[in-house]
Amino acid sequence: MLSYVMPKGMVQPQLIIYSKEVADDLLLSPAFCESQAFADVMTGNELAEGSRPYAMCYGGHQFGHWAGQLGDGRAINLGEIKTDNGLCHLQLKGAGPTPYSRSADGLAVLRSSVREFLCSEAMYHLGVPTTRALSLTLTGEKVLRDVMYDGNAAYEKGAVVCRVAPSFIRFGNFEIFASRNDTLTLKKQADYTISIHFSHLVDREDKYLAWFSEVSELTCDMIVHWQRVGFVHGVMNTDNMSILGITIDFGPYGWVDAYDPDWTPNTTDLPGKRYRFGNQPMIAQWNILKLANAIYPLAPEEDKLKDIVQQFKSRYTEKFHVMMMQKTGLYHKDPEDQHLFNHLEQVLRYTETDMTIFFRQLALVNHDSTDVDIIRIIHPAYYEPLSGDKSTYILSWFHKYRERLAKEKCNLNERIQKMNAVNPKYVLRNYMAQLAIDEADKGHYRLLNDLYTLLKKPYEEQPHNEKWYARRPDWAREKIGCSMLSCSS
Repeated sequence: MLSYVMPKGMVQPQLIIYSKEVADDLLLSPAFCESQAFADVMTGNELAEGSRPYAMCYGGHQFGHWAGQLGDGRAINLGEIKTDNGLCHLQLKGAGPTPYSRSADGLAVLRSSVREFLCSEAMYHLGVPTTRALSLTLTGEKVLRDVMYDGNAAYEKGAVVCRVAPSFIRFGNFEIFASRNDTLTLKKQADYTISIHFSHLVDREDKYLAWFSEVSELTCDMIVHWQRVGFVHGVMNTDNMSILGITIDFGPYGWVDAYDPDWTPNTTDLPGKRYRFGNQPMIAQWNILKLANAIYPLAPEEDKLKDIVQQFKSRYTEKFHVMMMQKTGLYHKDPEDQHLFNHLEQVLRYTETDMTIFFRQLALVNHDSTDVDIIRIIHPAYYEPLSGDKSTYILSWFHKYRERLAKEKCNLNERIQKMNAVNPKYVLRNYMAQLAIDEADKGHYRLLNDLYTLLKKPYEEQPHNEKWYARRPDWAREKIGCSMLSCSS
């Protein structure tokens, strides 16, 4: 289930940034967090009192195929801290090799660590279930990486992120024991998980089925949030799926710039695009099926397990519909809404449309807006000018939308407020993260701090940060790190 392991120890730990909010939750004082002692603990050079570091063993299906035994190859768990909100587990990513590193060095680079730190906190403030990030620390190490897996390896700065979550247990933690026919350990793992994280189910006779159903629903909720904000995980392997329905393992992720359900940020995911934006709900259900297969020895009721797996789709469809009503400012169900949403997706795909900006601007459209008003309002979301057939086609949807808005009782200001609460103005676009990485690599961290501050209030108007409310610049279309990324970290 786990192996005790000591962090490697780093040459010269140096704190770059930490989350004061996470530190407060963990009851860590600013004085400690800004000390060298904190940097030493956050890179594994020193251990906190009572800490007994370990790495977990798990398996997983990767890109649709069983990969066998995997495990924490670059993650070392320091232990847990009691907080006012329950137990929080601390995990160092990039602190050295473990028994599950599979001949790798167990280290991480500054590039991927900046992305993980920023994304963890950005997702939290977007209201998406996620792990958090406590700190980002340079190690003083030089780490050899082949960024695009093209034979051009180079040394990069080493770094460590301290990740925080109620648990890092994954679907793969159950798959590994099922694959070994080790039902005894499988049961121990499930009973532990239920007792700690689903304690209200402990005394139920059908606790394993009930637990599986809750995991399925939590996963469904997470995916709806991903689709709401335009987030693409990039590596939805079963070993990257949390048993708590929280987003874990921020690798080659991305936010949809130009709306495209077929977009994947992961070069390793080409050409099949298994983990593309529009496929995430189906993959989540597929992963739930693999978890069902794993726990079958504990709940050998095939029909009931199948029902829960099949219910995922209907649950998702219903929750997605409610979410789309919120994004479009509709609060009273109408039988024609599904047709309206289907037509909207066609409009978003018709020409290059920035998803984030489109939905944010949509709040400004009212039932009495003229065609000229509408084009003026939504034009910032488009990469090409709206004219001729393009404007005609797009306006055909807005004509139906205006009619639908006229049925709502909500006034414009109230609707704007509600829509702005679910449609973020600021998201962590890949080019933004890459700019922060480029600066951090030179030893400059102001942009990193600026983006961290920006992303803590993604739904609010921030006039001094208006430059980040913009379409992806042309120079970022093909630049490494700004459009697609590899799993290299």
